[in-house]
Amino acid sequence: MTLPDGPLIVQSDRTVLLEVAHPSADDARHDLAVFAELERAPEHIHTYRITRLGLWNARAAGHTAENMLETLEKYSRFPIPQSVSVDITETVARYGRLIIERADDGALTLTATDAAVLSEITRTRKIALLLFEKRGPNSYVIQAWARGQLKQELLKLGWPAEDLAGYTPGTPHAIDLVEDGWALREYQLKAVSNFFAHGSGVVVLPCGAGKTLVGAGAMATAGTTTLILVTNTVSARQWRSELLKRTTLTEDEIGEYSGLVKQVRPVTIATYQILTARRKGEYTHLALLDALDWGLVIYDEVHLLPAPVFKLTAELQARRRLGLTATLVREDGREGDVFSLIGPKRFDAPWKEIEAQGFISPASCYEVRIDLPEQERLEYAASADDERYRLAATAPAKLGVVRALVKKHEGERILVIGQYLDQIDELADALGAPKLTGSTPVDERERLYQEFRDGTTKLLVVSKVANFSVDLPEATVAIQVSGSFGSRQEEAQRLGRLLRPKESGLPANFYTLVARDTVDQDFAQNRQRFLAEQGYSYTILDQDNLAAA
Repeated sequence: MTLPDGPLIVQSDRTVLLEVAHPSADDARHDLAVFAELERAPEHIHTYRITRLGLWNARAAGHTAENMLETLEKYSRFPIPQSVSVDITETVARYGRLIIERADDGALTLTATDAAVLSEITRTRKIALLLFEKRGPNSYVIQAWARGQLKQELLKLGWPAEDLAGYTPGTPHAIDLVEDGWALREYQLKAVSNFFAHGSGVVVLPCGAGKTLVGAGAMATAGTTTLILVTNTVSARQWRSELLKRTTLTEDEIGEYSGLVKQVRPVTIATYQILTARRKGEYTHLALLDALDWGLVIYDEVHLLPAPVFKLTAELQARRRLGLTATLVREDGREGDVFSLIGPKRFDAPWKEIEAQGFISPASCYEVRIDLPEQERLEYAASADDERYRLAATAPAKLGVVRALVKKHEGERILVIGQYLDQIDELADALGAPKLTGSTPVDERERLYQEFRDGTTKLLVVSKVANFSVDLPEATVAIQVSGSFGSRQEEAQRLGRLLRPKESGLPANFYTLVARDTVDQDFAQNRQRFLAEQGYSYTILDQDNLAAA
């Protein structure tokens, strides 16, 4: 038997090595990303890991163990280790062995296809407390309030439950799409269809690919009162604007529930911040979750869902839940809670695939490495560990590089992005550009964003507030001066600012400025895992050869 000269090497510890320069590397990466997570992405060999959660997410999205093994066999240079084949088959087979259903009398039940599995899990004290009584040989009645918590506990034991208990329809409210000169794209229609085939779960699409329109499509399909949870007030206003433009909803039917306004209407858009606000140790605005009989709850940027909202979501399991995100990566490691409480991944489309269809702009990614002057290097070396990143990230030497890049792209719309407020002040002053931070009033933010959109302002210096749900389609250049350590989710958001299709037709350029031989460079490598995961390569430039970009 002749083995193909494939780009993958599958190892017995469930890591998979991808040879980047291989002619089939892009195809292999595309197929592998369905069930494996990228761990390391240096220049020549990328390392993926096959995890249980990745396999279960893939199974929930409709991929079988046979599909996944076929991918490995198709691209592997050597035979798949037998232990890996068995592991994948048995892990995937765990999904669906436990089923949550609703009995004829309305009771929630947990049913097992395997009596031994049921015996194993019911011996666990945390799970036993959530079960009410035995019903039949392989079934238990679940405590009425415990649907979400039970799914969390079962996942921790390695037995993910398939939730088929159904959802409340909510109060009917007619919502139709107004497709005036536009229509949902094929992948958006499929995302909506896959979501409703199951009733809850996550749709993964790149920034600029129309996640809001998937939300609007889901709302039109559901035809019910809807609660939309978003990252901030600017995002809430943008959702409202899109819904007014794309659906039959009127201004009187859409409410904003934030720190500024408290409106509850058939479609209510609330911020995560207001939902997690506390007074005297109590969540002040929990009543919003029951203010109306919501038939659909949409979680925008679900990878940023604050930890307290997971607890609140555990009590919303009877309502349809749609998570929207560009990446399932969470820096706090709580992907399992997204899986069990919002729902598994129901649909995803790789960034490069949607780019190839012309729906998002192509992007070139660059890392510009900057040498610290001798005195700054000595100061860095003598500093405590917790100070080193800030010193490297805010190195004054970066300012000259920012100036050079702004000059290189003169006339284009440019975002300069920083993490630290004093650095943002310095950049704004040096560039003579307006700045936008968390302390900028919402009305002022919206004015600056609008001026950037219409071209009145072509250069903005922004903090991380611009990471989330901000629609700036004509931005063609982003210069990332500093970031949140090694955050891959932040890299997704910042690159996403550039990917929306542009009337100008200009390509997108994403620059990250990194202080050489510092923790700044180490963190940059982690962030770049996201770029590699999506099929983007990046070019390393020296500060003295920017003209090569």
